[in-house]
Amino acid sequence: MVITSQTFEEHPEFGKYFKERNIDGCFLLYDLKQNKYSGYNLKRTDSAFIPASTFKIFNSLVALETGVIKDENEIIKWDSVDRGNEQWNKDNNLRSAFKYSVVWFYQELARRIGQERMQKYIDTAGYGNQNINGGIDLFWLQGDLRITPKQQVDILVKLYNNDLPFSSRAIEIVKDIMIYEKTDDYILRAKTGWGARLTRQVGWFVGYVIKGDDVFFFANNIDIDNDEDASGRISITKDILRESEIIK
Repeated sequence: MVITSQTFEEHPEFGKYFKERNIDGCFLLYDLKQNKYSGYNLKRTDSAFIPASTFKIFNSLVALETGVIKDENEIIKWDSVDRGNEQWNKDNNLRSAFKYSVVWFYQELARRIGQERMQKYIDTAGYGNQNINGGIDLFWLQGDLRITPKQQVDILVKLYNNDLPFSSRAIEIVKDIMIYEKTDDYILRAKTGWGARLTRQVGWFVGYVIKGDDVFFFANNIDIDNDEDASGRISITKDILRESEIIK
């Protein structure tokens, strides 16, 4: 097997999908087989941002590994606090909480895990800047944890390769709950995120596509100036993946 050297290629034409929505951001695409990175506004892909709900991928792994939740079907009871979201205002399991990005559920998992164990796994995996100051149930939402789009892709590659400090069981469960879209041609696993970035907000859509023998990893990172911008996290990603003939 010939290992190709890692390359980075700017695709300014991808910028049209950002510009037509009047959104600032960047997109990073990694072709595992070719060991090739490509994307738009690649300079920004080395800038660090709060991970927000994309951290639910890692939080799920730690929760399963430590046994604070036994599997994707174990239910945590709703605390009866009205959060203005129908899906959040009910009991949830890991699968539904991941799908609907139920913040209180993952905050409870983090509290059960605790600061010491969370820090150990963050350090061992090399997640972002590895700084979880700001509260055990807030550090990924408004605390000090930061991660770059490039680091998001790196973590996803490790997840795909089962190269994270977790059991194969925990990894397989998380891969299963991450399935966002499944067709005869491909499987798309992904997670959105939406968090604070100083005076403006940041949006994420990160994941990977398995298509035959090929695997493509991506991280879309955008500035969110209004609620309408949030939909661009997914639509921009899908436009670029279609133009790249990765999905239909």
